[in-house]
Amino acid sequence: MEDAWLPAAPNTGHTYRDRVDAAALQPRAGLPVDAVPSVSGFYAARYPHSSRLLWLQRLAAGEISRNGQVLRADGPLVPGDRLAWRRPPWEEPAVPRLPAPLWDDGDLVVFDKPSGLPVLPAGGFLEHTVLRQIERRVAAGDLEDGAGLPRPVHRLGRFTSGLLVCARCRSSRAWLSALLRDSTAATPGPAQPAGCRKRYRALIAVGPASALAGLLPGESLTITTPIGRRPHGRLGAIWAAGGERPLPAASTLTLLERREAGWLVEVAIASGRPHQIRIHTAAAGAPLLGDPLYRPGGDVEPLVLPGQGGYHLHAHRLSLTAPEGRRLELEAPLPPRLRRLGDGLGMAP
Repeated sequence: MEDAWLPAAPNTGHTYRDRVDAAALQPRAGLPVDAVPSVSGFYAARYPHSSRLLWLQRLAAGEISRNGQVLRADGPLVPGDRLAWRRPPWEEPAVPRLPAPLWDDGDLVVFDKPSGLPVLPAGGFLEHTVLRQIERRVAAGDLEDGAGLPRPVHRLGRFTSGLLVCARCRSSRAWLSALLRDSTAATPGPAQPAGCRKRYRALIAVGPASALAGLLPGESLTITTPIGRRPHGRLGAIWAAGGERPLPAASTLTLLERREAGWLVEVAIASGRPHQIRIHTAAAGAPLLGDPLYRPGGDVEPLVLPGQGGYHLHAHRLSLTAPEGRRLELEAPLPPRLRRLGDGLGMAP
């Protein structure tokens, strides 16, 4: 349906603000000794997606100011300097519209987020996000905000569909954040905190050397590969298997169906690391089908960004215990490709 999408459209631009601290002025590997203390060097080190030459061009265009004064050329920095980059308007790609809530009790609001829709402004998206669509819906009177604006409590990747929890009250957001925050892998395996259980559906590409290759339908495997920061060609660093200062993590995969085009699995996560399911399935030699970033074994494609899609991952079920003790059982309907064959729609394109 045509009205199910927001068409590509220009936004009004945005100002990105930074404060310079002493650590940011230390020389970085791969840059000239005098590179980082300059404005262009600071930006090139902090935002490696753009080269130093491009930051010099932005300076010349008058897009960058230091301590409130517009700069036209590069210059030195000192700790405490305040920088602002006024990014000109750019066109944001078309995205799906946010559907009506699955649940709304006056405080908690739960949406079935479509694949392709970012949750918060980032990665080239400013207006075409869940948050902005909620704000516009409230302004139009289509969504109540009596206890405050419903704000997302957690993130889902742009191309991850399914349950997204929002809350109007600040205290509820704090409670939910603590509940949804990772429990670490102190108790790895299917056992998850009694207060929160998260289950996903996904399609994976299982290689012959994968730890999952011998799995039979109904059987499970727990993956406890730590997740840390590793070098990345465009972002400087990215979350991946192992890496620097790795954090414990646990995911349990249960095989539902073997298919030629990809195995259908359910994933229960006992921690909440960034891109955890994408990283864990890849580390086990069975990355999400169509994932362009995470390679079998845990390596990453150096020029691919996390926001690039192609994979099939859905936040299907979420169980929460509210502060007053009531149990919330939430479920987002499965996309056709993530349904079992027995449903009659499991292999739909």
